[in-house]
Amino acid sequence: MCGIAGFIDFNKTSSQEVLDKATNTLIHRGPDAVGTKFFNHPKAQVGLGHRRLSIIDLSQLGAQPMQYKHLWISFNGEIYNYKEIKKELELLHHTFISNSDTEVILHAFAQWSINCIHKFIGMFAFVIYDTAKEEIFCIRDRAGVKPLFYYWHNNLFLFASELKVFHQHPKFKKEINVNSVAAFMQFGNVPTPHCIFNNCYKLEAGCYLKFNIQHSTFNITKYWNVYNAYNKPKLNISFEEAKIETEKIITSAVNYRMVADVPVGVFLSGGYDSACVTALLQNSNSQKLKTFTIAVPDIGLNEAPYAKQVAKHLNTEHYEFECTQKEALELIKELPYYYDEPFADSSAIPTTLVSKIAKQHVKVALSADGGDEIFAGYNRYDYLMKHGKLLDQLPNFIKKSTSAIMNVVSADKIPILKNKYNFHNRYEKLKSLLNNSSPQNIMLNLSKQFDDKSLNSLFIKKISPLKTMHLSQELEQDFFSPLAFMQAIDYQTYLLDDVLQKVDRATMTASLEGREPFLDHRIIEFVAQLPNEYKYFKGTKKYILKEIVHQYIPKKIIDRPKMGFAIPIENWLMTDLKQQVVYYLNKELITKQGIFNPIEINSLQLSFYLGKKELATKIWYLLMFQMWYEKWMD
Repeated sequence: MCGIAGFIDFNKTSSQEVLDKATNTLIHRGPDAVGTKFFNHPKAQVGLGHRRLSIIDLSQLGAQPMQYKHLWISFNGEIYNYKEIKKELELLHHTFISNSDTEVILHAFAQWSINCIHKFIGMFAFVIYDTAKEEIFCIRDRAGVKPLFYYWHNNLFLFASELKVFHQHPKFKKEINVNSVAAFMQFGNVPTPHCIFNNCYKLEAGCYLKFNIQHSTFNITKYWNVYNAYNKPKLNISFEEAKIETEKIITSAVNYRMVADVPVGVFLSGGYDSACVTALLQNSNSQKLKTFTIAVPDIGLNEAPYAKQVAKHLNTEHYEFECTQKEALELIKELPYYYDEPFADSSAIPTTLVSKIAKQHVKVALSADGGDEIFAGYNRYDYLMKHGKLLDQLPNFIKKSTSAIMNVVSADKIPILKNKYNFHNRYEKLKSLLNNSSPQNIMLNLSKQFDDKSLNSLFIKKISPLKTMHLSQELEQDFFSPLAFMQAIDYQTYLLDDVLQKVDRATMTASLEGREPFLDHRIIEFVAQLPNEYKYFKGTKKYILKEIVHQYIPKKIIDRPKMGFAIPIENWLMTDLKQQVVYYLNKELITKQGIFNPIEINSLQLSFYLGKKELATKIWYLLMFQMWYEKWMD
């Protein structure tokens, strides 16, 4: 894991000093070494920067930017099957001077050009400069585990692992995209490919960008798409056969992610996903695994007893750490720096804490993200499977008449219920679903914080909705099912823009490499083709995964309701964080910024502190944006 940075400057306003400064902004991603290469092309200045976190081939031979013939690379990530690819290349008369996967990428690119990416099993974001063809390729892995931002404006092209790098270039214009702010207020993140700034973008997962320096143009190609797996007939396979094959693929994926020349550990929560990773790894390895769990009992976040039971049963070398609420709260002020685009998932706090603690013992940690998206583990899938059918069965005249009445009668006028927690939100969502009970609308409503009317009233200027993968129509009708639709959408939205962004920044805060075995593309390509009932069976979510885990861990130890990394945001905003809310949401500050409607912000704040606790998430989103704004715009 590393950090990459660079530019193509057709105005020739850059310098070695600018490149050094930009690259060193990413020291937390790569504290072990730094490297840069500055090129004076006739048409543009080209810069490649790299901060190294040494994981494979710790010697100087693995340093970057790395050169092979006319090719240069700056690489962030890991290619887990690099040894197999290296052997294949050696048979084609390639010779190597290092034991690094970076050198294998260069030789693979020299041999097969861009098609080499189809051979890679791994997580990666890398930039290759072909000095002979005068082309630069920016490439991101299939699931989007590793981030890659780019900026294109006024003949200046910037790229980096994190957005903060761009601030170091004197010609970068940090102009806020208000439509992106609106999307953040809906989802708690800015959806890919959009960015908080104008002219800034995230390269989409499974895509590469090819820049032609001679013509000052670029195009983006999608080389992998999760829908290619969902748009296939379901496999005619028994459950037992499916279970054996699924376990086989996951076992291969977890073992690949143990490839390293440094100590490796596993984040263990005690839930099914992390237990699966740990069980299959420990079963394949004679040495004890190092497992890590964090607890913050002050705030009711304590999975430690469950994780301890799992660790004891699997006989791992288990580390259990306890943090205080004070430590968790103090971390909040650091979040805007590491999450340099507005980000509101509060579980970033415990994820960062456990990363900092794990780094004291290992340099690499396996996480178990993606299990919910791949195997159907979220509660919203329950909602869709149960309530979606009920809504569909209601006669249209009942749905339309009920919706019409609700349009006239506001939630505030409903006796008794108006005082119930979250009633107003649920009332508005139900009204929308009565008008449209399609899986698409159910998914969108479960993902959004505001209805369109409320969102527009929050801003001074009229908002234009961003085009995002939430509205994807790529799942073909012949293979459509509500469950498959939601899973595919989650894989390209919530997983990508929330979960993976959270884990990448949290682990990198501690200079710890995070690895994601469930996001091995071979897993989703197989599981997407399994019958739905193998994943969601009679109300049991993640059915096939649970059956695999029960072979290694007794059901009585692990079968319990999903906990997650929940933070008591509502309580914090009412107490410890109230002073910050009052400061960051005050009328003068909001008015000065010129983004939000100060009257609406004041109304939200007042309603929350008068008892509408369901507004806590909206207030938290606003607080996170304001803290980000202070860090990066003031």
